[in-house]
Formats: sequence, C-alpha cells, structure tokens
Amino acid sequence: MKIEGKIAWITGASSGIGEALADGLFRQGVTVILSARNIDKLNIIKSRLDKKEKGRCYLVACDVTKQSEIEGAIAEIKKLVDRVDILINNAGVSQRSYALETDISVDRSLFEVNFFGAVAVTKGILPWMISRGGGHVVVISSMAGKYGFRMRSAYAASKHALHGFFETLRAELHDQHVKVTLICPGRVKTDISINSLTGDGKSYGKMDKGQANGVPVEKCARIIIKAIEHNRKEVFIGGAELFLLAVKRVCPPLYYWIVNRASPT
Repeated sequence: MKIEGKIAWITGASSGIGEALADGLFRQGVTVILSARNIDKLNIIKSRLDKKEKGRCYLVACDVTKQSEIEGAIAEIKKLVDRVDILINNAGVSQRSYALETDISVDRSLFEVNFFGAVAVTKGILPWMISRGGGHVVVISSMAGKYGFRMRSAYAASKHALHGFFETLRAELHDQHVKVTLICPGRVKTDISINSLTGDGKSYGKMDKGQANGVPVEKCARIIIKAIEHNRKEVFIGGAELFLLAVKRVCPPLYYWIVNRASPT
C-alpha cells in the first residue's frame, strides 16, 4: 500500500513508538492525527511537524480508558478529516512487579489501557472506516504477547489478549477491506520501563538496562511503517528476545530454562 496521502490516527502518540511513528509517517506524506492524555507533549510534537509543513498534523486529546473520551475524539476527528485510512493502537503501559505482589486493581488497569482501550477505539472507528471503503488497523502488541516473562504477568496477559481479538477481527473483516497488522516489539529504547506500573500502581521510575540498550525507536518506527506498506500480518522487532521466541518454537525445554533465569529488567 502506498501510504503517501493517507490519514493515520495514532493513540499514545506523545512519546516513544507513537511519537516516532508520527515523525516517520509525516515524513512520508501521511496526515497524522495524534492522540494521548498529555496534550502539552502533543503540542510540542505538532509544533515540530508544523515547521516542516502545516495542515497535516491534528491533535485530539483522548484517554483510551474512558469511553466518553473515545466517542468525543472520534466525533472531533470526523470534523477534521473525511476519513481515517490507518488506525495505530499504540497507547499502552507496561509492568514491573511480580504477580503475587500486584494488587488486582493494577491488573485491571493494565487491561483497561492495553486491551480494552485498543478494542474500544477500534470498534468506535471501524464502522466509519468501512463506510469509506476500508482501511488498516495496526496494533502495537509486544513480544510479551507471545510468551510470558517475569514481572510482566498482567502486561503479558493483556498483550496475549490483543492477539486473540485482532487475529479474529482480521478474519471477520477480510471481505470488508480492513487489514490488521500486529506489531510485537521486544526491547525498544523508550521510557516504557520508567512509566511502568509497580504492584501498588505507582510508576517504576527506572530505565531498565535492557531497555536502554534496546532497538532505537526510530528504527522500530521504520520497520512498522514498512509493515503497514506491505500489509504484514505479524511483525517481530528486537534483538536477543527474537532468539528466545525461536527457541520456544523449536526447543521448549531450553526456552523454559532460559526464561527462568533471564533478568526481568
């Protein structure tokens, strides 16, 4: 798919992968609609993009855990543009706590953002997208959506749930010209560990060593954009964690030996 001239809505666009995707897509001629809770950060990104070319970046504040805000955001988007060609469900939060030390309210919060947020936004925009001839739904999952990892219990569960829902959705909407791409990043150099939730719901506040040495976020964004262009169904991005996925497939006992000893941070 040629993406120049397309219109993309990106949730969780105020930092990390979302911000990098906004920059990368904008450079390739895509009109971007940026959403997040932090409108101040979005304004900084918009100012940067407007210096390159005005009129191709819009801001719509949205907390994906609140249905009223999702509905309000979609209503506002319909006033700004005549369609959304690409939806990128990027809003999410990670976890740095052991299952038995995590309050159930934190487990629920992780699902609200990572799973139900993506589902609600997608269900909200899909009827309009289909009425305009179809589109492309992109879901930023995680390598944790393919295997469990210590201190990521509810995070991994929420990402596993994304795969079940959106793989089903892909099959259901095949005849309605809606494509679905699941992106599974491993360790990417963003602030995701800093913003992760601990067992009591507070921010972890630390940059993991693995995260600090992860794939540069700009490279991650380039891979995602290519995946959109080529209608990839599932894409894995990372370093050694890709090896772990292969090991799980071909030699499960070795996988379990490694995952039981690997550092969770």
